[in-house]
Amino acid sequence: MAGLKPSEVPPTTAVKFLGAGTAACFADLLTFPLDTAKVRLQIQGEKQATQAAQRPQYRGVLGTILTMVRTEGPRSLYSGLVAGLQRQMSFASIRIGLYDSAKQLYTPKGCDYSSITTRILAGCTTGAMAVCCAQPTDVVKVRFQAGIYLGAASNRKYSGTMDAYRTIAREEGFRGLWKGTFPNITRNSIVNCAEMVTYDIIKEKLLDYRLLTDNFPCHFISAFGAGFCATVVASPVDVVKTRYMNSPPGRYRSPLDCMLKMVAREGPMAFYKGFTPSFLRLGTWNVVMFVTYEQLKRALMKVQMLRESS
Repeated sequence: MAGLKPSEVPPTTAVKFLGAGTAACFADLLTFPLDTAKVRLQIQGEKQATQAAQRPQYRGVLGTILTMVRTEGPRSLYSGLVAGLQRQMSFASIRIGLYDSAKQLYTPKGCDYSSITTRILAGCTTGAMAVCCAQPTDVVKVRFQAGIYLGAASNRKYSGTMDAYRTIAREEGFRGLWKGTFPNITRNSIVNCAEMVTYDIIKEKLLDYRLLTDNFPCHFISAFGAGFCATVVASPVDVVKTRYMNSPPGRYRSPLDCMLKMVAREGPMAFYKGFTPSFLRLGTWNVVMFVTYEQLKRALMKVQMLRESS
């Protein structure tokens, strides 16, 4: 590595793992209110179908955020943030940080180019692995974000993040912490493929055709495209996942039952409830995360090279 700049040295797996988790946490800090608004909009139809009491009606991203601030206070926008950061450190580190390693694993020996199939397999693999490890953090995050819809009669009132883990395990069993794992694996495999493969391909083409160099504009365009594709393909599964994970025991027999009841009560457009905040959140999240991730990789490699040279 002597004589090479940090940007020219391939980052190690450890650097990618740490960089991805850190960049994802930073992106979450900036976009968490949009994620919370998305969750509230996604479960709004469920409330109307199962409760007679009047509750705040959310209309659009800004309306949802303003209503939450007015009725619950500004802190409600960041309800579940601790679980969200825990999720990103375990989830993003695996699905993003190990993506290149998985891609190399599926690429035939002697082949310098990874096909789209190889990239999709890598995205599905790391996405599924990440969910299996981080599912409890996602369940707790959604419960906190759904907040007001738990109702006064609900026992799920948590004093903090660790109390939420203990309470769910005690009242619903350890299976409760992994509730919705299958729809979440489906959703995150799709999201991971859309994000990583789209970002990978757009960035590769921009560099191959010398339209841009490996810098901020290249990363920004690639990340924006990745966020839009991920939102379009993952929104239906995301809505089902949110509804199922937030539901009290016994409401739905399975994710499929949740999906069928949702379509019967609210129509197929229910799958795209909260699409605007989903895109605003996922698009912004991808831009912040990938741009930060690229810079962190270079910074961490620079530190590593300085240590090796000293």
